[in-house]
Amino acid sequence: MVGQVCTKGIWDESIPGIEFDFDGVSNYAHLFERLVKEYPRGNEGKEIWSRLVEVIKNKGKGRKYDCIIGVSGGTDSCYLLHIALECGLRPLAVYLDNGWSSDIAVKNIKKITSALNIDLETYVIDYEEVKDLLRVFMKGSLPWIDTPTDLAIKGILYRIAAKEKIKYILRGNDFRSEGTQPIEWTGGDARVLKYLHKKYGRVKLKTFPNYTLMNLIYYGYFRGIKSIYPYYYIDYQKKNARKELEDLYGWEYYGGHHFENIFTKFVMSYWLPVKFGIDKRIISLSAQILSGEISKDEAINEISKPNFDNSTIDDAIKYVLKKLDFSNEDFNSIMKSKNKQYLDYPSYYPTMVRFNKITYFLLKKILLKKPMALFQIEMRNK
Repeated sequence: MVGQVCTKGIWDESIPGIEFDFDGVSNYAHLFERLVKEYPRGNEGKEIWSRLVEVIKNKGKGRKYDCIIGVSGGTDSCYLLHIALECGLRPLAVYLDNGWSSDIAVKNIKKITSALNIDLETYVIDYEEVKDLLRVFMKGSLPWIDTPTDLAIKGILYRIAAKEKIKYILRGNDFRSEGTQPIEWTGGDARVLKYLHKKYGRVKLKTFPNYTLMNLIYYGYFRGIKSIYPYYYIDYQKKNARKELEDLYGWEYYGGHHFENIFTKFVMSYWLPVKFGIDKRIISLSAQILSGEISKDEAINEISKPNFDNSTIDDAIKYVLKKLDFSNEDFNSIMKSKNKQYLDYPSYYPTMVRFNKITYFLLKKILLKKPMALFQIEMRNK
């Protein structure tokens, strides 16, 4: 850990925009506590979730599906299918195949959808397009080079929801176990993607389902498609969910947060810590301390362990380079290139900061709740 450490979590001075009050509590801890009040659990949370379930059912009457859930084979998305069925919902599962899912993840998706008799729709992106976009983000020397996947997931969920006339997307995000990442570490949007692709790209994008601001307005406002985050309200702990999935469906664990995707595993365990000195575990473990999932001592012990296994990392890098058509010389040059961040490129972020109040007013017409990005903007721009 670096410099001063938050007295409540393990947020430290390596995190952009961090500040500490007189008691040594960080603004990230205060933000977490604000989010807990905004999205309550317990009896109040259960009541909110119950009302949302009834709204989803009513909107979906007469249709084959009343909600859509993106699945990756990971804990959060697979357990969300389980929860949806328990509540009497009729979800359509959607899997985005970008060519990087682990075998375990694919098997997990098949196990859970088959056992629950849930229809699965798979969208396959032409791999040459995926490869081109991941290459351009690496050449752009950004921390979160998995932005294309994030955008594609959002884009395809909206497209399929509109096609099937589904009004609600259930998302498996959980700030209590994941925390809120600084924009400098994980920022990325369609404007950045278009800029980098124009600069470095060599393949025309035909199958890539981008997610632009206009997409958000069209699908959210004109088509009335809303996102709901069940884990914000129901009592959910990842380790308990994992065991239940294993016991009920023979689901298998893949070794770490987002490690169900091979490229994301490379980004989290090698690219971020080695090139940028970024350890995202600081954020997630801090959130888990405040949510009561782990103790501070357990978090400190976990963060002291290396991000990757020295005995396997060389093979992992070779696999990534081969799949992306990078030579060792290309990769070494990229690793040594000047580090950039999201804010160094044209993006939607400056507009969101400048017109925060107006943006929130407009987004309220589109979204059910304020986006996490706006909470962070308020925290960082008081």
